[in-house]
Amino acid sequence: MQLPDPAWCITQNSWEPAHQRHSETIFTIGNGYLSTRGVFEEGYPRESRATFLHGVFDDVPIVFTELANIPDWLELTILLDGEHYCLNMGEVLFFERSLDLRNGLLTRRVRWRSPQGNITLLEFERFASLADSHSTLLRVKITPENYSGTVEIHAGINGEADNEGYKHWEWLGQAAHNGSLWLHTRTRASQIELAAAARLSLKSQSDIQMESWNVHNHPTLVRRTALRAGESIEIEKVVVYYTSRDTSHPLDAARQHLAELPNPAWDSLWRPHQENWEKEWQTCDVEIEGDPEAQIAVRFSLFQLLIAAPRQDEHVSIGAKTLSGYGYRGHVFWDTEIFMLPFFTYTQPAIARNLLSYRYHNLDGARRKARANGFEGAQYPWESAATGDEVTPTWVPHFADRTKMVRIWTGDIEIHISAMICYALCQYWKATGDDHFILHRGAEIFFEVARFWASRAEWNKEHSRYEFHDVIGPDEYHDHVDNNAFTNAFARWTLQNAIRLYSWLTRNHPDIAATYCEKLHLMPAELQQWQDVAEKIYFPYDPQTGLIEQFDGYFQRRDVDLQALEPRSESIQSIFGIEGANLTQVLKQPDVLMLAYLLPELLDERSLQANYDYYTPRTDHTYGSSLGPSIQAIMACRLGKQEDAYEHFMRAARADLRDVRGNAGDGIHGASAGGVWQAVVFGFGGLHMDQHGWHIVPRLPSHWKRLKFHFTWRGHPYLIDLPNHGPFSSEAQDDSRVSL
Repeated sequence: MQLPDPAWCITQNSWEPAHQRHSETIFTIGNGYLSTRGVFEEGYPRESRATFLHGVFDDVPIVFTELANIPDWLELTILLDGEHYCLNMGEVLFFERSLDLRNGLLTRRVRWRSPQGNITLLEFERFASLADSHSTLLRVKITPENYSGTVEIHAGINGEADNEGYKHWEWLGQAAHNGSLWLHTRTRASQIELAAAARLSLKSQSDIQMESWNVHNHPTLVRRTALRAGESIEIEKVVVYYTSRDTSHPLDAARQHLAELPNPAWDSLWRPHQENWEKEWQTCDVEIEGDPEAQIAVRFSLFQLLIAAPRQDEHVSIGAKTLSGYGYRGHVFWDTEIFMLPFFTYTQPAIARNLLSYRYHNLDGARRKARANGFEGAQYPWESAATGDEVTPTWVPHFADRTKMVRIWTGDIEIHISAMICYALCQYWKATGDDHFILHRGAEIFFEVARFWASRAEWNKEHSRYEFHDVIGPDEYHDHVDNNAFTNAFARWTLQNAIRLYSWLTRNHPDIAATYCEKLHLMPAELQQWQDVAEKIYFPYDPQTGLIEQFDGYFQRRDVDLQALEPRSESIQSIFGIEGANLTQVLKQPDVLMLAYLLPELLDERSLQANYDYYTPRTDHTYGSSLGPSIQAIMACRLGKQEDAYEHFMRAARADLRDVRGNAGDGIHGASAGGVWQAVVFGFGGLHMDQHGWHIVPRLPSHWKRLKFHFTWRGHPYLIDLPNHGPFSSEAQDDSRVSL
């Protein structure tokens, strides 16, 4: 077995049961169709075992709907000379687990001494095919060291898989015979059918006995053979999945697909899988010389985005926890459009188009939410799933006292997400020049969201201006606030750009403009209203100090010296309580700096410096939002504070690998993963775009020797190669290389 490459491999050199859930998240594999957490094939007590497949949602109490944990393909029971192999029994003499980010191969090597003293070397490998997205494979090599005896293998598909106790699947049918098995199930409420077909192969120098156990909802294949000291046997299990989202006859498709695979299938599926991964990395790899930790952290982040990215399905998106855990139940937030989508927009625009198409297909859900709230147009849900309707839970158990319930207001009043979707559309359009998407999908989203903002705006007669009351901005430590600067600014931005888009349509595509006018009943008077609202939206900016007040009354709230509370290992909200934190100036993430990042033309350098200096010491950087550190790093870069930027960047880079917030066991922080890429490319790499195209102003950390990254602009791929000459200079600019 090849030694892990530290620049490409996440490696665990000892078995640590106390960190089991964290490791399960870190060693997640996937292929954009499904992902499987890094649990053991043989199982382990209190594991969080799950495989999630895009779009397979089902109803559940409290949180409305969730991705259903699908029937388990990994299950492999191993009996060694009559003893059940499991790491909670016997003694682990050697343990190494490694995830190769180059190709998504997860490997594990274990030397295990059984309770009776038999020592066995077990070598596990698994991958989810990137070339054949419906196929998953695992294989095991078993070598007895100090004994001879028998081995018995049970390989099943477990239809009793549940979501932490909640069962989503009802049995439809199954069979196990002639060396293969299949299971046909259906979600209870959403009625999505799923079929799994599996085959087990065993290579041994001795005779092999074969059985099939047709246990209800758990068909199983059994193999037995002799073990001889020093001789190895090899096991391969291949499983194929189809759902009724893929085809009207998923069982037929799964069985046919399995029948067409060679036996064994590993070699024939591995080569195209590996080739596909090579192509993926050719478009998006980031190379950092001089910082091994940053290098592996960046590649790990990109890998997690790539394995969650839907390549053939434009009706799904990437949830906040990707497909790697139960956190947020697979729901989609603004995390996708603002934090994850830029990576795809600038490296794999076809995936970005799929993710934006998800919002187009769910536009009716956003319309329903607007109507239900008494507004016009489309109000996108804070948490979205299959239909685009709001699925944010209204009440959840209190994080510190599970006997109490906490009211969740984000689904009611955190409204900036609608503008963020329009912003992402604009960024995609600018980067790709994909007029067709804007003409036939993006424009309709834009116009309906503009309608929402115009109807949501509240007229303040005393000050002759429009305002937005009772909202939550990105900084969720403060709720029920008025005139959140981020929200107001993006309401104005959306209305202004909707008007510009309509003007562009009438000039360049008058027939399509006329179609929208008829379909949406869009009249000149309404466009004039949008203009009037946009011009009169209040924005809390003080030209003397250059400060933007995050919301009305923020400056009057209690100031807290965060440094005086160090050292600490929990968030300010945990320390002060939800209401207590709300009364302070402490931020979960700084809305004003996020606003300045997304709309850089809004502030000059003096104002940017003033706001950075004010809001940075008031932000709960380590234990607040996982979304904040990467943006903070970019803003520090823009102000020439590379060392500060690096500190914030590493908070984002370590979010999951080091479990900074103690919740990585719930799944990958997808927004942080996307933010890591943005911090490298837009922060340290200094890539920025304007009306003239793209430019670079590098701000590399002092210890980085070189940075190389890929991006695509208007269909042309570029490779940027930046050697580090210290502070940016003409010399550094002349020595940097741009390649097509």
